Amino acid sequence: MPKIKILTESDLRAQITLDLDAVACVEGAFEALATKNVVMPPILSMNIPEKNGEVDVKTAYIPGLESFAIKISPGFFDNAKLGLPSLNGLMVLFNANTGFVEALLLDNGYLTVVRTAAAGAMAAKHLARTDATTAAILGGGEQGRLQLEALTLVRPIERARIWARRPEQAAESAAETSAKLGIEVSAATTAQEAVKGADIVVTTTPSTEPILMADWLEPGQHITAMGSDSDHKNELEPACVVKADLYVCDRQSQCLALGELRPAVAAGLIDEGATFPEIGQIIAGQVPGRTGDAQITICDQTGTGIQDTAIATLARQRCEAAGSGADFES
Repeated sequence: MPKIKILTESDLRAQITLDLDAVACVEGAFEALATKNVVMPPILSMNIPEKNGEVDVKTAYIPGLESFAIKISPGFFDNAKLGLPSLNGLMVLFNANTGFVEALLLDNGYLTVVRTAAAGAMAAKHLARTDATTAAILGGGEQGRLQLEALTLVRPIERARIWARRPEQAAESAAETSAKLGIEVSAATTAQEAVKGADIVVTTTPSTEPILMADWLEPGQHITAMGSDSDHKNELEPACVVKADLYVCDRQSQCLALGELRPAVAAGLIDEGATFPEIGQIIAGQVPGRTGDAQITICDQTGTGIQDTAIATLARQRCEAAGSGADFES
């Protein structure tokens, strides 16, 4: 039987960081989704409402990659009260030719965090104005901080505002990101205050009711909605989807079931049979992205199995080249 590589979070952190290579990795996966016979089944999702928790299982096979991943990702959003992170989990990597297990990536959710932030950078790269200098982050957690860092990889961000339901968390995140990125980052008292005048807005919360209102949106803004990835979440007022000049999905079927498209359809603002471009199609040049500086653009991201397969394959390759990890013989 083939040996199985065991890779810990520290192994993976040493080889995978939030950088342009990670952005390119995720970007390539979305392009493949638009141009190749990718197999990506619907997300298996289990909600545990009495614990404010959920578990998602995602996977995808991408032709041309030597492996595919199955990811198990729990999110328990009261964990902060226990001094624990909200997210953890692991990925199992299989050989795409034989189906044998190649590696266990015990990343505690780290690769998910990186690939999600990289997807935010990818969205801004293809949909935000090239002269975007001001960002608003709605959500003061780790993903919010990384989304801001990711934006600086693809746009000349000079200043940002962070809003969170807990003001102390917004202030802490603002201070941390300002010191790390060397830009002006402040804590906003309200979400509307954060959004006003921002070139790029990123929502990164597990909210079950809108935190971004359509009346707040301004010409030229780009919005990346990251938080809604299950059928009980909703960060954008449904009218935002209608107000946008260009609304883009990561995967339309997922956005209709789990993303911001779902409440817009439920509110009767969008016909259930309407079709929208997917970000992979824009990357591949199959459909246009932003065509004018005054356009309002939205990218609805629910998180896809292709991202997990792509980042897990890259991580295993890098760890192998570095001699990281331990072999296990079953």
